[in-house]
Amino acid sequence: MNLVVLQNWLDNASFAVLFCTMLVYWVGAAFPSLSVTAALGTAGMAIANLCMATLLGARWIEAGYFPLSNLYESLFFLTWGITAVHLIAENSSRSRLVGVVTAPVAMCIAAFATLTLPLNMQVSEPLVPALKSNWLMMHVSVMMLSYSALMVGALLAIAFLIVTRGQNIQLQGSSFGNGGYRSNGYKLLKAGELVTSTPAAETNGFSRVQINNNGTGTAVLDLVTTTPIQTTEILSPQRLNLAETLDNISYRIIGLGFPLLTIGIIAGGVWANEAWGSYWSWDPKETWALITWLVFAAYLHSRITRGWQGRKPAILAAAGFVVVWICYLGVNLLGKGLHSYGWFL
Repeated sequence: MNLVVLQNWLDNASFAVLFCTMLVYWVGAAFPSLSVTAALGTAGMAIANLCMATLLGARWIEAGYFPLSNLYESLFFLTWGITAVHLIAENSSRSRLVGVVTAPVAMCIAAFATLTLPLNMQVSEPLVPALKSNWLMMHVSVMMLSYSALMVGALLAIAFLIVTRGQNIQLQGSSFGNGGYRSNGYKLLKAGELVTSTPAAETNGFSRVQINNNGTGTAVLDLVTTTPIQTTEILSPQRLNLAETLDNISYRIIGLGFPLLTIGIIAGGVWANEAWGSYWSWDPKETWALITWLVFAAYLHSRITRGWQGRKPAILAAAGFVVVWICYLGVNLLGKGLHSYGWFL
């Protein structure tokens, strides 16, 4: 079979399958009673993933090198990665809402690669000397997988903001407790002993004991004053449960993508030193890769160290979605730097 014809058929098939899958997920979201849409959506994403894997494999055989040398190949590798991470996220969350946000993004990327890119950017060409290295597969593949994971994690964070309508809701496990309020109460201590206590919940007040010289204690009663979390709307239990699931899966997927991004940047530095004699040259691509790393490092820091949950880290992840696209596509297409595809300029 002619591998070029096979590739042309597979890229169009991938786009068509992803388009139908997107419609299936959207119908399932609009009509939750149609349970069959969940299975159809998962099957569609799996078929699209297989089509793109076969497409990349055919190009690998045809060209004789790992298919990540031009924009067309990298776009399909990115889409393949998004569908793969989607299947992992959907299996973990058991939520059809994952496909509602990931399927259209994957479809748009496939459409851009298939229908928008000029034909001369879609054909395989001999590698330039700098790319004739094993680092092409080791560095670029890891970077693309990290982009895929970070994009899916960020999309789930955006879905969280949509589900919660941007409210600062209380999630299970938060330091504020399950009810969304800090508790009011009194504590009375006498000679270091707890005498009475009102609601056994978290408080932000304190109790103290004054000890006289003769050893007797004087109980001091301190009032705990609190301010409840302000919300504009009470969400249903189903919506709250979905929001918590999205928040958790987003955090886990970004936690998967961040180490891959770190490894990819380190591998890129080693390759740059081998090819250009410098580990870091502040090329626009390198600079934006560092910015991307810092944004998601701040996200993980806020979750792990600061204990943030819900809206604040979701907004940070949503900003990271934009930064990833600037790093991956925006810088390249401007024709600047050593990593440029040079399409616009």
